[in-house]
Amino acid sequence: MSRAPGSSGEKTLKAIYEAGIDLIYQYGYEAVSLRQLAGAVGIQAGSLYNHIASKQDLLFKLIHSIVLELNEQLDAELENIDDPEEAMRAFVRYHITWYTARKQQVFIGNMELRSLKAENYTKIVALRRRYEMRLKDILDRGIAEKHWSMPDSSVSARALIAMLSGVCVWYDPEGGYSIEELVSIYTEIVFKGLGKPA
Repeated sequence: MSRAPGSSGEKTLKAIYEAGIDLIYQYGYEAVSLRQLAGAVGIQAGSLYNHIASKQDLLFKLIHSIVLELNEQLDAELENIDDPEEAMRAFVRYHITWYTARKQQVFIGNMELRSLKAENYTKIVALRRRYEMRLKDILDRGIAEKHWSMPDSSVSARALIAMLSGVCVWYDPEGGYSIEELVSIYTEIVFKGLGKPA
């Protein structure tokens, strides 16, 4: 019999995911055991199998939920924005805000791809590709409407994502920059790179 929404089963699964993120971020996927995960949640190791099929299943579900959320929230941010310059500003703002707020999730989503089995890896890469294509679409629309020009929008999209993603590596909330200031600075960098004033 399935559990009703809000049941202790859902709470336990949420706790497993949260503990999984903390442990994998601290120690790496290979070093974390299911017994260690169960201890962090406060349940017996055997009880984990009521919620996840295996450690690999946990990693896939964690990364899948991270990348799915990244895509779905971007879709919401860009909804009904037709102007490519406005869409680029929205993308930069969204990416920096999302990445700096989820440092652990971003680290796991990037660094632990190597730990996924081939089938799971392929599914995650497809989701990441979808995110990249949203930015490529903005770049292509900007080219078509003469807002900017570039030799290769695919390479440019990857370069921009790499640059924007680097924020979460060094950003410190106590380091003197607010998120709003970072968004403004990075927007100016991006638009200057596109040959446009921010």
